[in-house]
Amino acid sequence: MAKATKKQALGRGLSALLKDPENDIKSAEDKNADKVVGNIIELDLGSIDVNPFQPRTSFNDETLQELATSIKEIGVIQPITVRKLDFDKYQLVSGERRFRASKLVGLKTIPAYIRIADDQESLTMALVENIQRQDLDPIEIALSYQRLIDEIKLTQEQLSDRVGKKRSTIANYLRLLKLDPIVQTGIRDGFISMGHGRALINVESKQQQLDIYEKIIGDSLSVRNTEKLVRSLNNKEEKPATEKTEQKAPQYILKGIKDFSEYFGAKIDVKVSSNGRGKLIIPFSSEEDFKRLKKLIDSEN
Repeated sequence: MAKATKKQALGRGLSALLKDPENDIKSAEDKNADKVVGNIIELDLGSIDVNPFQPRTSFNDETLQELATSIKEIGVIQPITVRKLDFDKYQLVSGERRFRASKLVGLKTIPAYIRIADDQESLTMALVENIQRQDLDPIEIALSYQRLIDEIKLTQEQLSDRVGKKRSTIANYLRLLKLDPIVQTGIRDGFISMGHGRALINVESKQQQLDIYEKIIGDSLSVRNTEKLVRSLNNKEEKPATEKTEQKAPQYILKGIKDFSEYFGAKIDVKVSSNGRGKLIIPFSSEEDFKRLKKLIDSEN
């Protein structure tokens, strides 16, 4: 208890330092920056702006109220993280739920870690911190990955290192963004799972995606049954006018083809002739998808 009281007193003292315009801290090299950056400081809630880079776009009112009740009883246990914008002005990097809940119960201040970061660093910290959370829906995660790729200019391999996920996992999330927006909303709202979405990615027609989406909901189809339905649909469309006898792929191919599919983030098809020769077919759905596949191949050279 004595340690907690001492830390809170320290936070209040540093808060006073930050309100001194003559000692305003604008960079990590400024006087007293070492006393402030990385320490827990009590900040006025009114001096903090929300983060425009926040990947979370929806907050559950019920769970937010539960958090507010907890904060009212025992206070904010885990400090938020902010970056300094200007004199007595800050921007959230992480902890928007705690920030919102504290406002709900009428708190005037909140414990915070202060960072000195530019826009790109702030975006990276906010996205990576949120990706590591367990309660983001698959589309929010996919959008966060895409923003890191587009705005921070990360490759999928660099992104894999940054967030600690396999590249194939990242590719699977990104592919969800090719689904019809209505299907994406269904995933976000929990009407269908990410597994359903991954099955629907293999349906090129957006209208057919929607037809199957409605069938999943109406008939409560499992992911496995959805995959069977999609395969059946694709087989009908791809069946040639004159059927050719094809050799069944040997066991070594059947065992290895999954690795190819995971690497490329797409279902890889294989054709094998009776003399043992064959070919791999790598599908792509757009120019952007083709460029993604090319980058994967180029990165291995």
